[in-house]
Amino acid sequence: MSGSAGSPPYAAELAAAKKAVALAARLCQTVQQEILQSDIQSKADKSPVTVADYGSQVLVSLVLNMEVTSGSFSMVAEEDSEDLRKDSAEEILEHITDLVNETLAEDGSYNITLSKEGILSAIDTGKSEGGPSGRHWVLDPIDGTKGFLRGGQYAIALALLDEGKVVLGVLGCPNLPLTSISNLNGSSSGDQTGALFSATIGCGAEVESLEGSPPQKKLGVQAPPVRIDSQAKYGALARGDGAIYLRFPHKGYKEKVWDHAAGAIVVTEAGGVVTDASGNDLDFSKGRFLDVDTGIIATNKQLMPSLLKSVQEAIKEKSQAPSPL
Repeated sequence: MSGSAGSPPYAAELAAAKKAVALAARLCQTVQQEILQSDIQSKADKSPVTVADYGSQVLVSLVLNMEVTSGSFSMVAEEDSEDLRKDSAEEILEHITDLVNETLAEDGSYNITLSKEGILSAIDTGKSEGGPSGRHWVLDPIDGTKGFLRGGQYAIALALLDEGKVVLGVLGCPNLPLTSISNLNGSSSGDQTGALFSATIGCGAEVESLEGSPPQKKLGVQAPPVRIDSQAKYGALARGDGAIYLRFPHKGYKEKVWDHAAGAIVVTEAGGVVTDASGNDLDFSKGRFLDVDTGIIATNKQLMPSLLKSVQEAIKEKSQAPSPL
């Protein structure tokens, strides 16, 4: 565990993670604006989200490597460079390289320009398999690609595993209103958009502006269903915009660790609970996939016992129902 006497645990890692996610969010916002300003046919074109996905992963990898120097670096992430190394991807690789370097230049924190090979190498730092020992960063560079493409909700989700346990998480949600999900469709109150959720084990969870300005507040899970893409829903739950999050994917689907690690610690450090459908804690120590029973449940401690009972009864009823002819 890092942190000198008197400083919170993982302080340096949390600061680096917040910086990395905020910078990646800036790149993603640039790409999403390009999508929204282009003509309708580009909505079916997945290349913009590909550019943003890779660019986000590059920036997170770069910042973490620059800011957190202790020990070997390991990251479990969604993307690798294989497809970008093909001749047919030359144009996309060039676009990613330009976008990353423009974002770095605008930010001004690092006097660095990446080559195409540097871009590919940074992407491939995410090839780790994770596991129960050592430290591993877990990244989803764009969680919620459908939301991203239509100008809706998405998140940059980053977490740190230490000896198989999630110890910190950061969620960057560029399109989420800062104070309440009730303002999703626009707000007359001038509510600021762009929320950065963060949590460190044993230290609670906070939300602040993605731009780094106040307000900043401690979160707490409290109280009609709302459907939003990405781990932004974990952030919304953590600040009390809703009371329950249920996820039951189709049979055979394997949950990836990067789809839940950051969101889960933000909720638990806000006082909530995240389990599988049997009430077991999520285990992020098994590599790139979660070994979960049926589904994932997130709520507050008061609701969890009755919610878990209801979910298990519903699963039992479904399993006993006669098959359709």
